[in-house]
Amino acid sequence: MGNAAIQNSSRQGEGEEIVVLGIESTAHTFGVGIVSNKPPYILADARANYKPEKGGILPREVASFFSSNAAKVLRKALEDAGLGIRDLDGIAVALGPGMGPALRVGATVARAIASRYGKPLIPVNHAVAHIEIARQVTGLRDPVVIYVAGGNTSILSFVDGRYRVFGETLDIALGNLLDTFAREAGIAPPYIVDGKHSIDVCSEGGTYIDGLPYIVKGQDVSYSGLLTAALRMIEKGYKLSDVCFTLREIAFSSIIEVAERCVAHTGKTQLVLTGGVAANRLLREKASIMARNRGIEYGAVPPRLAGDNGVMIALTGLLALSHGITVDVEKALVRQRWRVDKVDIPWYPKILEDL
Repeated sequence: MGNAAIQNSSRQGEGEEIVVLGIESTAHTFGVGIVSNKPPYILADARANYKPEKGGILPREVASFFSSNAAKVLRKALEDAGLGIRDLDGIAVALGPGMGPALRVGATVARAIASRYGKPLIPVNHAVAHIEIARQVTGLRDPVVIYVAGGNTSILSFVDGRYRVFGETLDIALGNLLDTFAREAGIAPPYIVDGKHSIDVCSEGGTYIDGLPYIVKGQDVSYSGLLTAALRMIEKGYKLSDVCFTLREIAFSSIIEVAERCVAHTGKTQLVLTGGVAANRLLREKASIMARNRGIEYGAVPPRLAGDNGVMIALTGLLALSHGITVDVEKALVRQRWRVDKVDIPWYPKILEDL
């Protein structure tokens, strides 16, 4: 299922159509997506994004925002798809990993819909969903995965029934590093516009400076020391654009380095980039260059599907439902630390055209 298929296909095809609604509420986004196993696949993508006035995200405030906006987002998704809840074949929900209060809002909504309308409830791991949306839209069936987001940074690949972690952050995630530095350095609220984070904008005209730590330990990366050192450089009077430029280069280069090691170790011939930070233009370019140098295929999730969204939950739910994966409503509990490598993936490597 490539991008062209999403944008241009009509809703036709042989066989029974299966339509799944997905609910995402792990962090700052309450998203509702609706996906079909027939073109054009993505029927709706509605979202409400929480943006704090200052500082970071407070879980209780996010949960309150989600509770106030859930019905509106759900209604819009159904209207955009031209469907009613009775037309759906399943309700998928992200049960983790993520922030407990936020997760519970999405889980409560999903349980209520599934119970009221007698629909199958499908548990989805948020990280698996980021991987699956990237695989589906790029058509890369068996890649090494660079998964970079606000709360997650890892290198993964499918081995023996699950996505295995071949490297990850030892402390804070890449997105957390960029956003925290931007706030603490007083650049601007963190944002990505046209593939550029506020740090990218600040980096323009900057040059590389010595003194910031490049920390790769085996297959893992570490960013907390880099964050602390960069903030200290600002305090010492170093030029802000130079610090931004250097921090970005070190952060991106280290994750590309461990991804390349995974490619070499596994011998896989495909590479995919996914997660919220995958919308970053420079990181996409660096991943592309590494793949080209290794002589392997490369693809990245489209920027509009890089951040948290209900489409990826619905899509993963559709794949899971096709293999009979559901959960009783009373057992659909949130799991804040639900690791990606604890989830069985029986549909691999199928993509939607194969169902």
